[in-house]
Amino acid sequence: MGNLYTVPGAVLTLVVWSLIVWVWMYAKRIPAMQKAGIQPDDARHPGSLNVLPESVRNVADNYNHLMEQPTIFYALAFYALAVGHEGTTMAVGLAWTYVVLRVIHSLIQCTINRVMLRFTVFSLSTIALIIWAVIELMAVL
Repeated sequence: MGNLYTVPGAVLTLVVWSLIVWVWMYAKRIPAMQKAGIQPDDARHPGSLNVLPESVRNVADNYNHLMEQPTIFYALAFYALAVGHEGTTMAVGLAWTYVVLRVIHSLIQCTINRVMLRFTVFSLSTIALIIWAVIELMAVL
């Protein structure tokens, strides 16, 4: 059995978390659509499900967020793997910091959705990415 506390382990964890949020999204969305009498074809266009309750939209919004900025995380993680930096204590620590903060961000957005709290956690996760990217950049300069 491999060690999960690695950069690839952090990548796998964020992938699995994103899939959990996907299941959570449809577990909330499908019953809400049925209750509102919305047919699947009624949801063809962006914004057409904005009539659903906020608690349902929050999870869908978070799923979309997990498809946005984490692409930078994935690219940086694969870059670190390509150049052999994935085993450094700093890379592992920053990768896991990012993942833990993104999970916390998800839990905030999908439950209480306090914007300033969510923004603080998002900002901290972004700072972890910035630090990691700067360290990688400095290594090639």
